[in-house]
Amino acid sequence: MIIHNFDPVLIDFGFFQVRWYSLAYIVGITIGWLYAIKIIKSITINKYNFKSVQINQFDDLIIYLVFGIVVGGRLGYVFFYNFAYYSENIFNIFKIWQGGMSFHGGLLGVIISTIIFSTKKKISFFKLTDIISCIAPIGIFLGRVANFINGELYGKISTMPWAIIFPNGGLVPRHPSQIYEAILEGFFIFVIINYLALKKKLLFKPGFITGFFLVLYSVLRMFVENFREPDMHLGYFFNYFSLGSLLSVITLISGLIIILYIKNEQNN
Repeated sequence: MIIHNFDPVLIDFGFFQVRWYSLAYIVGITIGWLYAIKIIKSITINKYNFKSVQINQFDDLIIYLVFGIVVGGRLGYVFFYNFAYYSENIFNIFKIWQGGMSFHGGLLGVIISTIIFSTKKKISFFKLTDIISCIAPIGIFLGRVANFINGELYGKISTMPWAIIFPNGGLVPRHPSQIYEAILEGFFIFVIINYLALKKKLLFKPGFITGFFLVLYSVLRMFVENFREPDMHLGYFFNYFSLGSLLSVITLISGLIIILYIKNEQNN
């Protein structure tokens, strides 16, 4: 039997705390940014017949992405998952360091911010989102690890030898669903997406990687939701679907539409 005893606070200065959750976002964005630059350089070095995104352009995009991730992720959590609570505790919306971010909200924020940036700079939206899709699993991986350290978003009761007793999950062992998500939605998707994009050169067919990322993430997220304890105040919809699953159905359909659209454009 494994007991969760991680402290969500990495360093406590008394008047200021450094939390693993906040650090995960900072490190994830930084590593993703550096890796995106590597991808852009790789495109330039290989001299494909493709006008690539310039490094300085992606540097400017990062500011938009950070805003989209943070604001979208937080508002997504507030409106999708716990509107009743935050409508009565408005100032707690700003306490992001305590946790409470929605992937689907962050995704929507990234989409909106990228649309604004691509329109303003006259750059292909899909060229940008293809690169973002290559680096996004890095942040997802670190974010899920931070969820595990926080002892939140834990799984259902389990008898598996690696099951863990979480502080807020009662005195029963549970699936470490955060780790499942870190491995599948983070590490696994990173390997697959980057293999297809950089080895199979699908990155140079703008939109395919974006669509494939949405499809792959959605399928894996719906799979892991079977092991994850639903939010107590939400429960299941139609006695089966968690909110995360329903939102993933939307992203799954969106990904398929993008792929079909790109294929149709190529055939024409």
